[in-house]
Amino acid sequence: MGLKGCDCEEKSARESLDAVIDKTSVPIDFLNSEGMNVHHLELFYYVAKHGGLSAAARGIPYGIQQPAISSQVLQLEQSLGRKLFERKPFKLTVEGQALFEFITPFFAELEHVSRQIRGKAERVLRIGAPEAIHLEYLPRVLKALGAKIAGFRFTLVSAGLEEIEAGLEAGEFDLGIAPLGSKNGSGLKRKVLVELRMGLLVRKASLFRHASEILEADLLKFSLISAGGELQRLFEAELKRRQLDWLPSLKLDSQTLVARYVAEGFGVGLVLVEPGGKVPSGTRILVLDKFPMVSFGVLWRGDLSVLQEAFVAEAATTVRLLQS
Repeated sequence: MGLKGCDCEEKSARESLDAVIDKTSVPIDFLNSEGMNVHHLELFYYVAKHGGLSAAARGIPYGIQQPAISSQVLQLEQSLGRKLFERKPFKLTVEGQALFEFITPFFAELEHVSRQIRGKAERVLRIGAPEAIHLEYLPRVLKALGAKIAGFRFTLVSAGLEEIEAGLEAGEFDLGIAPLGSKNGSGLKRKVLVELRMGLLVRKASLFRHASEILEADLLKFSLISAGGELQRLFEAELKRRQLDWLPSLKLDSQTLVARYVAEGFGVGLVLVEPGGKVPSGTRILVLDKFPMVSFGVLWRGDLSVLQEAFVAEAATTVRLLQS
């Protein structure tokens, strides 16, 4: 009985393919290859869907480079004995169009179905985030999510923006939270949660009351302490626009370390003014008015799963609560 069922399904699939081939007047023998690889078919689907190899590399929801796509699609063409598309300019051949129409119903729904399946059982998130938000913001998000989703667990790695982007590309992180660059890595998506101000961190006993007082003084008298990254890049760009030059004397790994060195009297720190964040002990923050805001948000690759969507929604809610 089971064998008959399989025969019927195979016959139905073949009849569907016959119909596609008939429409395009393509001989059916080009699909009778035993060496056809399902992964190669998937890559061809994305190439046809996005209109080229480089566009496919950006649109595929997992990390794969253009040369690998090109090589594996070429293997598919060799196994079929037919050219599936013209490279420059991109255009599907008649055989390529027939194949694309046949495989599209399966691959177009595959990611949606897999998200549904994962969503029912998924309880673990792998998150990359800079150390600074581990203190106040991120624990609130994770605690709120744990109260809503039974069995929720997470792994957390301290990382900068470049490390987060690389981890997402490699499939090592499910989500990243960080100050966002003007552009993100290929294929990455993002949601801005909040625009944060820049600030200069000084010792609590400092006589300065406004950041402008420091910027209008001889900057060479002050050692700048910074954790680098997007914050430092935007800060330097604004200084250059104002025809000022002030490079960091100390480059540290986190805002926590920056605050510690400022409190000990080693210089002035460059920091983000976080919503709801506490001012580090022994210091004061002087907001940098009229400086660019730093976009802070969530990064991910591909389509969001149910659990990822819940995290992004909770992250946005927490920001609003902290700002209110």
